[in-house]
Amino acid sequence: MIIAVDGPAASGKGTIARALARHYGIPHLDTGLLYRAVATQVTRLDLDPAIEADAVAACDFDDQLLSDPILRDDATGQVASIVSAHPLVRAALLQRQRRFAHQPGGAVLDGRDIGTVIAPDADAKLFVRATPTIRARRRHDELHKRGGAISYDQVLSDIRTRDDRDSSRSTAPLVAAEDAMELDTSFLSIDAAVSRAIALVDARSRG
Repeated sequence: MIIAVDGPAASGKGTIARALARHYGIPHLDTGLLYRAVATQVTRLDLDPAIEADAVAACDFDDQLLSDPILRDDATGQVASIVSAHPLVRAALLQRQRRFAHQPGGAVLDGRDIGTVIAPDADAKLFVRATPTIRARRRHDELHKRGGAISYDQVLSDIRTRDDRDSSRSTAPLVAAEDAMELDTSFLSIDAAVSRAIALVDARSRG
């Protein structure tokens, strides 16, 4: 079973994807971490994330980097949104993601182009969304718990900027696959969102 979970930042897709992986007993990959790893490498090597060749040069990283806490920083996320817009960066990471998706037994992957590019043959596809203001509140609360001092207004501005960049890029833009099941988490608790996601996947599997 391959499950694709797509959606914008702070929509809840990562939480839902991890819960689905536990429920069905299959591996999970947060593909956003791959782009955050590239972003981290770009920063550490003092490269320019806006230059495609620089970003591609940072794509050869060890899997151990994926567990580095710095990947979760908001600043890393901003750089990741820039490097992920480069077609050659996405091409460099494509097979890495497809191998994970098609491993024996299947997998759950979450990102922005799983159902459209990485695993268009997925058995079930979810597109998770929430309003920008609610997503900004979630992200602000998360950053505040980690000791961040960024304002809510700045987080909201950053999210809207990332949404625009992700949805307007020429390669693998953020868009729901035609056969994706939409799940709006704006006014759902985590438990309710996960239950709804499981119900949707089960319904698609039975269909």
